[in-house]
Amino acid sequence: MKKTVVVGMSGGVDSSVAALLLKEQGYNVIGLFMNNWEEQDECGACTGEEDFADVRRVGNALGIPYYSVNFAKEYMDRVFSYFLAEYKAGRTPNPDVLCNREIKFKDFKAAAKKLGADYIATGHYCDILHDGNTHYLLKAKDQTKDQTYFLNQLSQEQLDGVLFPLGKLDKTEVRKIALENGLATAKKKDSTGICFIGERNFREFLLKYIPAKRGKIMTYDGKVLGEHLGLMYYTIGQRRGLGIGGQKEDDGSRWFVIEKDLKNNILYVAHGAEDKLFSRGLLMNECNWIPKSPEKKEFYCTAKFRYRQPEQECKVIIHDNGIEVEFKEKQRAITEGQFAVFYDNEKCLGGGVIEKAIF
Repeated sequence: MKKTVVVGMSGGVDSSVAALLLKEQGYNVIGLFMNNWEEQDECGACTGEEDFADVRRVGNALGIPYYSVNFAKEYMDRVFSYFLAEYKAGRTPNPDVLCNREIKFKDFKAAAKKLGADYIATGHYCDILHDGNTHYLLKAKDQTKDQTYFLNQLSQEQLDGVLFPLGKLDKTEVRKIALENGLATAKKKDSTGICFIGERNFREFLLKYIPAKRGKIMTYDGKVLGEHLGLMYYTIGQRRGLGIGGQKEDDGSRWFVIEKDLKNNILYVAHGAEDKLFSRGLLMNECNWIPKSPEKKEFYCTAKFRYRQPEQECKVIIHDNGIEVEFKEKQRAITEGQFAVFYDNEKCLGGGVIEKAIF
């Protein structure tokens, strides 16, 4: 008897090819589209409707049933509310990580079970190893597309029964498969922007939810350079969009953000040498370990502190009240609210929210 796999179909090329490959492997495939955001974009269009139309085209071409499920309330309550709270606190969150933990591998998985799923699958670029009841999250063959960073919060229960059909494929191969099979999404542009919300004018979008409070842009020695539009719009290390052009110092170097003072609503900037941006470590309150907590309280591994970054060598020290990470080489612009994600060669060991940089 065929096993049933429910594929999270987004209307993009990756999930389309994932469904195709699983059907070719002999599974009974069902497509399930998640509608997690109901507001229209800046042009007045509902991108969810357009994406589901592509799911319909691909589903019909593959001869598989497809359905839609609405998680807009769950997304608003458990992902977007966190996103806004972090920005209000002056941090820089990563909602994609939370969306995977709270929606794609929780609510979606529950909905898939109701459809009779033996497995669920997505178009993520990563791989997985099921060893009995232990599940290892592995990096994708295509290192330029590897998405394990965004899956670092998944539990063993969430990884159980999960398939990642694209784990051993390059993006170019995925596009080629889609073209050869005449899938409507073959040439569709990859989605970017905030998870399920898409590309927006970020400042205008945030302004709808968080009142902007203008304030001073200053140097540590008290020089006022201009006015910021609201601390939530800036991140540590940022150089562009500061609005203080034409004020370069004698060395001709560009200004960059060095601190956000929420109490006094001041954006501090500096120029020249970026020594003040480089830290020797970071602190985390907790970590989601995959597949389980390390046996040793101190160990060496590699880590990423933002998505598009090469892995960095580090030492992890697990304390009773938190986790300390020491860098082999100092790191630039460690950002509170982002995730530190750990690796042991091809295995993703999990990760956690960065609470503070250590200078």
